[in-house]
Amino acid sequence: MTPLLQLSGISKVFPGVRALEDVQLSLWPGKVTALIGENGAGKSTLVKVMTGIYQPDAGNILYKAIPIQLPTPESAHKVGITAIHQETVLFDELSVTENIFVGQYLYKGWLKKLDWPEMHRRAQALLARLEVQIDPRATLKTLSIAQRHMVAIARALSFDAQVVILDEPTAALSQHEILEFYQIVERLKQDGKAILFISHKFDEIFELADHYTILRDGAFVGSGDIHDITEERMVAMMVGRTITQAFPKVACEPGEKVLEVKDLCHPTEFAHINFSLRKGEILGFYGLVGAGRTELMQALSGVTQPSSGEIVLNGKRVQFRQPADAINAGIVCVPEERQKQGAIIELPIAQNISLPQLRKLNPNGILDDNREWQLADEYAKRLQVKAFSWRQPVETLSGGNQQKVVIGKWLATHPEVIILDEPTKGIDIGSKAAVHQFMSELVAQGLAVIMVSSELPEVMGMADRIIVMHEGLIAAEYRAGDASAEVIVSAASGAGREAA
Repeated sequence: MTPLLQLSGISKVFPGVRALEDVQLSLWPGKVTALIGENGAGKSTLVKVMTGIYQPDAGNILYKAIPIQLPTPESAHKVGITAIHQETVLFDELSVTENIFVGQYLYKGWLKKLDWPEMHRRAQALLARLEVQIDPRATLKTLSIAQRHMVAIARALSFDAQVVILDEPTAALSQHEILEFYQIVERLKQDGKAILFISHKFDEIFELADHYTILRDGAFVGSGDIHDITEERMVAMMVGRTITQAFPKVACEPGEKVLEVKDLCHPTEFAHINFSLRKGEILGFYGLVGAGRTELMQALSGVTQPSSGEIVLNGKRVQFRQPADAINAGIVCVPEERQKQGAIIELPIAQNISLPQLRKLNPNGILDDNREWQLADEYAKRLQVKAFSWRQPVETLSGGNQQKVVIGKWLATHPEVIILDEPTKGIDIGSKAAVHQFMSELVAQGLAVIMVSSELPEVMGMADRIIVMHEGLIAAEYRAGDASAEVIVSAASGAGREAA
């Protein structure tokens, strides 16, 4: 079968860094090709070449075996190439129909009036093809993340896209939503679409993909049929080494109690939360979507106000009216939404890392670039951020490297308690191991860590204790190794509420 889209010898150089070098990629109609690589391997750059955002310095792009040029995103759109990203690029204040047809509105009559009835009808038909129940007239901001992904896919179908790029589409979806997404990918395959699937989750790759292509440090490493490769071989190819320990937990004796939460309640999100945290301890929070974990962390870090209960830090009752109060007290939070809440992505890496400490770094009110640079250099290197310069804007980094910058920013404040909300979301296996190693180093130094994660292996592999939440309540608590995955999931689903 002839590939629908084929890239050969693609190279792209930016000042100081070779982002792509002689990359090969083939996409076939009705097939899913997984694009695999660590953060910084060149996946995002390659997608931007395919969608006309970047122009390759060398190489050829063939569509149906015919050489083509993609000088603009519009040209890629006309060919039928579309990308659906992890952070879905849609318009919150517009309706579902408007998001589907933006830039390609339908008109009627000689006055060229917008044909809303026809657009609503077609939007409904597109959503029906995906077998999802969404009102075309609903405002996008009222939808869940999963529903927004469905709207983005419906938009791709609206202009009959032939090449669909799915970039970490399941990163923020629940397990049920992921299964629904699998069905949609299967329908896209049946429609003959050529699909490029980018994910760090190996179970998804082996479930969905027919073929694979692996990049490492911007270079093509290999490709083939998904059935001809093992997960271990795939990891070795993408990182150039064997990941011997994904969860390098270092056993250390917890110290004195640093944080105690007593009967903490919120009017709508959680109730009667009780737990303690010691120095040198990782406390894991696990639960399904809507369990109230993130909302609890927001209360602990001063983002929201609890209605009752106590937060006791180092034996003293504290009350946070704003995040700055929590930061000054020694509690910091690395949020799940790194682009919206964790970083100012237009600013350079160095300025993001130094942002919480401007007054400390510049006591005379005069910016000291050298001190900012030294701080960024220390923490960006420790977290292995891949960038050609610490002056590089955060928005130009891969998702995993953006996350590392946010973690580095808060670790640089030397907190007593650090809350990591989905710390490895969207990070490749090599980077995950590096973050986990760093977490172990932190607790060995006496830092107290709260880790919220939807990845059960991560919680079981890294936490000293696991608190399971269900519908805003603590359903169970387990010490490391005392409960199986089945028992923990059962508690998270509400089937078991006994405390171990």
